[in-house]
Amino acid sequence: MADHRTVDVRGIRLAYQVSGPPDAPPLVLLHAMGENARDWDPVAPAFAADWRVHALDLRGHGRSDWPGNYSLTLMRDDVLGFLDALALERVDLIGHSMGGAVAYLLAQEHPRRVGRLVLEDVPAPLPRVASAPARPDGELTFDWELVTAVRREIDTPDPEWLRGLGAITAPTLALAGGPESHVPQAGIAELARRVPGGQTVTIEAGHLIHQAEPARLVSAVQAVMRNQDEGKPDSDTKSVT
Repeated sequence: MADHRTVDVRGIRLAYQVSGPPDAPPLVLLHAMGENARDWDPVAPAFAADWRVHALDLRGHGRSDWPGNYSLTLMRDDVLGFLDALALERVDLIGHSMGGAVAYLLAQEHPRRVGRLVLEDVPAPLPRVASAPARPDGELTFDWELVTAVRREIDTPDPEWLRGLGAITAPTLALAGGPESHVPQAGIAELARRVPGGQTVTIEAGHLIHQAEPARLVSAVQAVMRNQDEGKPDSDTKSVT
């Protein structure tokens, strides 16, 4: 059962769910745009067997503050402030989609703080054709203002973000959703190629791997991390069927 907590980070309230043994290694989960910590419910209990799991609501999402000021780098700095506030010197980090971009920005800017990195269906920060999203009807669980701000960054990323992938020191697993995902899979392979020691595992489940195939995602993450702990080499690209 997860505890629901909040912490103040430079005047921004961040909500999070925490589960797992207090003395276990820390794992931080970062959700996609428009989601929140509960999005990880299909996999968090399994991860909590081995980690102290911290699933955040990023700014503008869920129970965290909606300050009206949004960017991937602000979210990166929020996560860094979260680690400092909880005295988490070094964490394993899993990010999905937008949360994966926040995760690799943290790992390249503060490599000592990230032990191992998993990026779920996250492409390299390369320019893409912009499109105008339509606001869903009804009440939202996230601030719509963040969508336009962050999508603009994703469409035209800072070139330093691509170069910065080479500064990541954490062993990195890029999980690809396969042909059912709307994310170009070549971009995921490019990200893994640019991160030293990066590798790709494909789980053909589409963009929402942790929801469509939670057991397979957990198994893939645990297998790779177990191999890293034991010092075993692993191939650069795999497919999990």
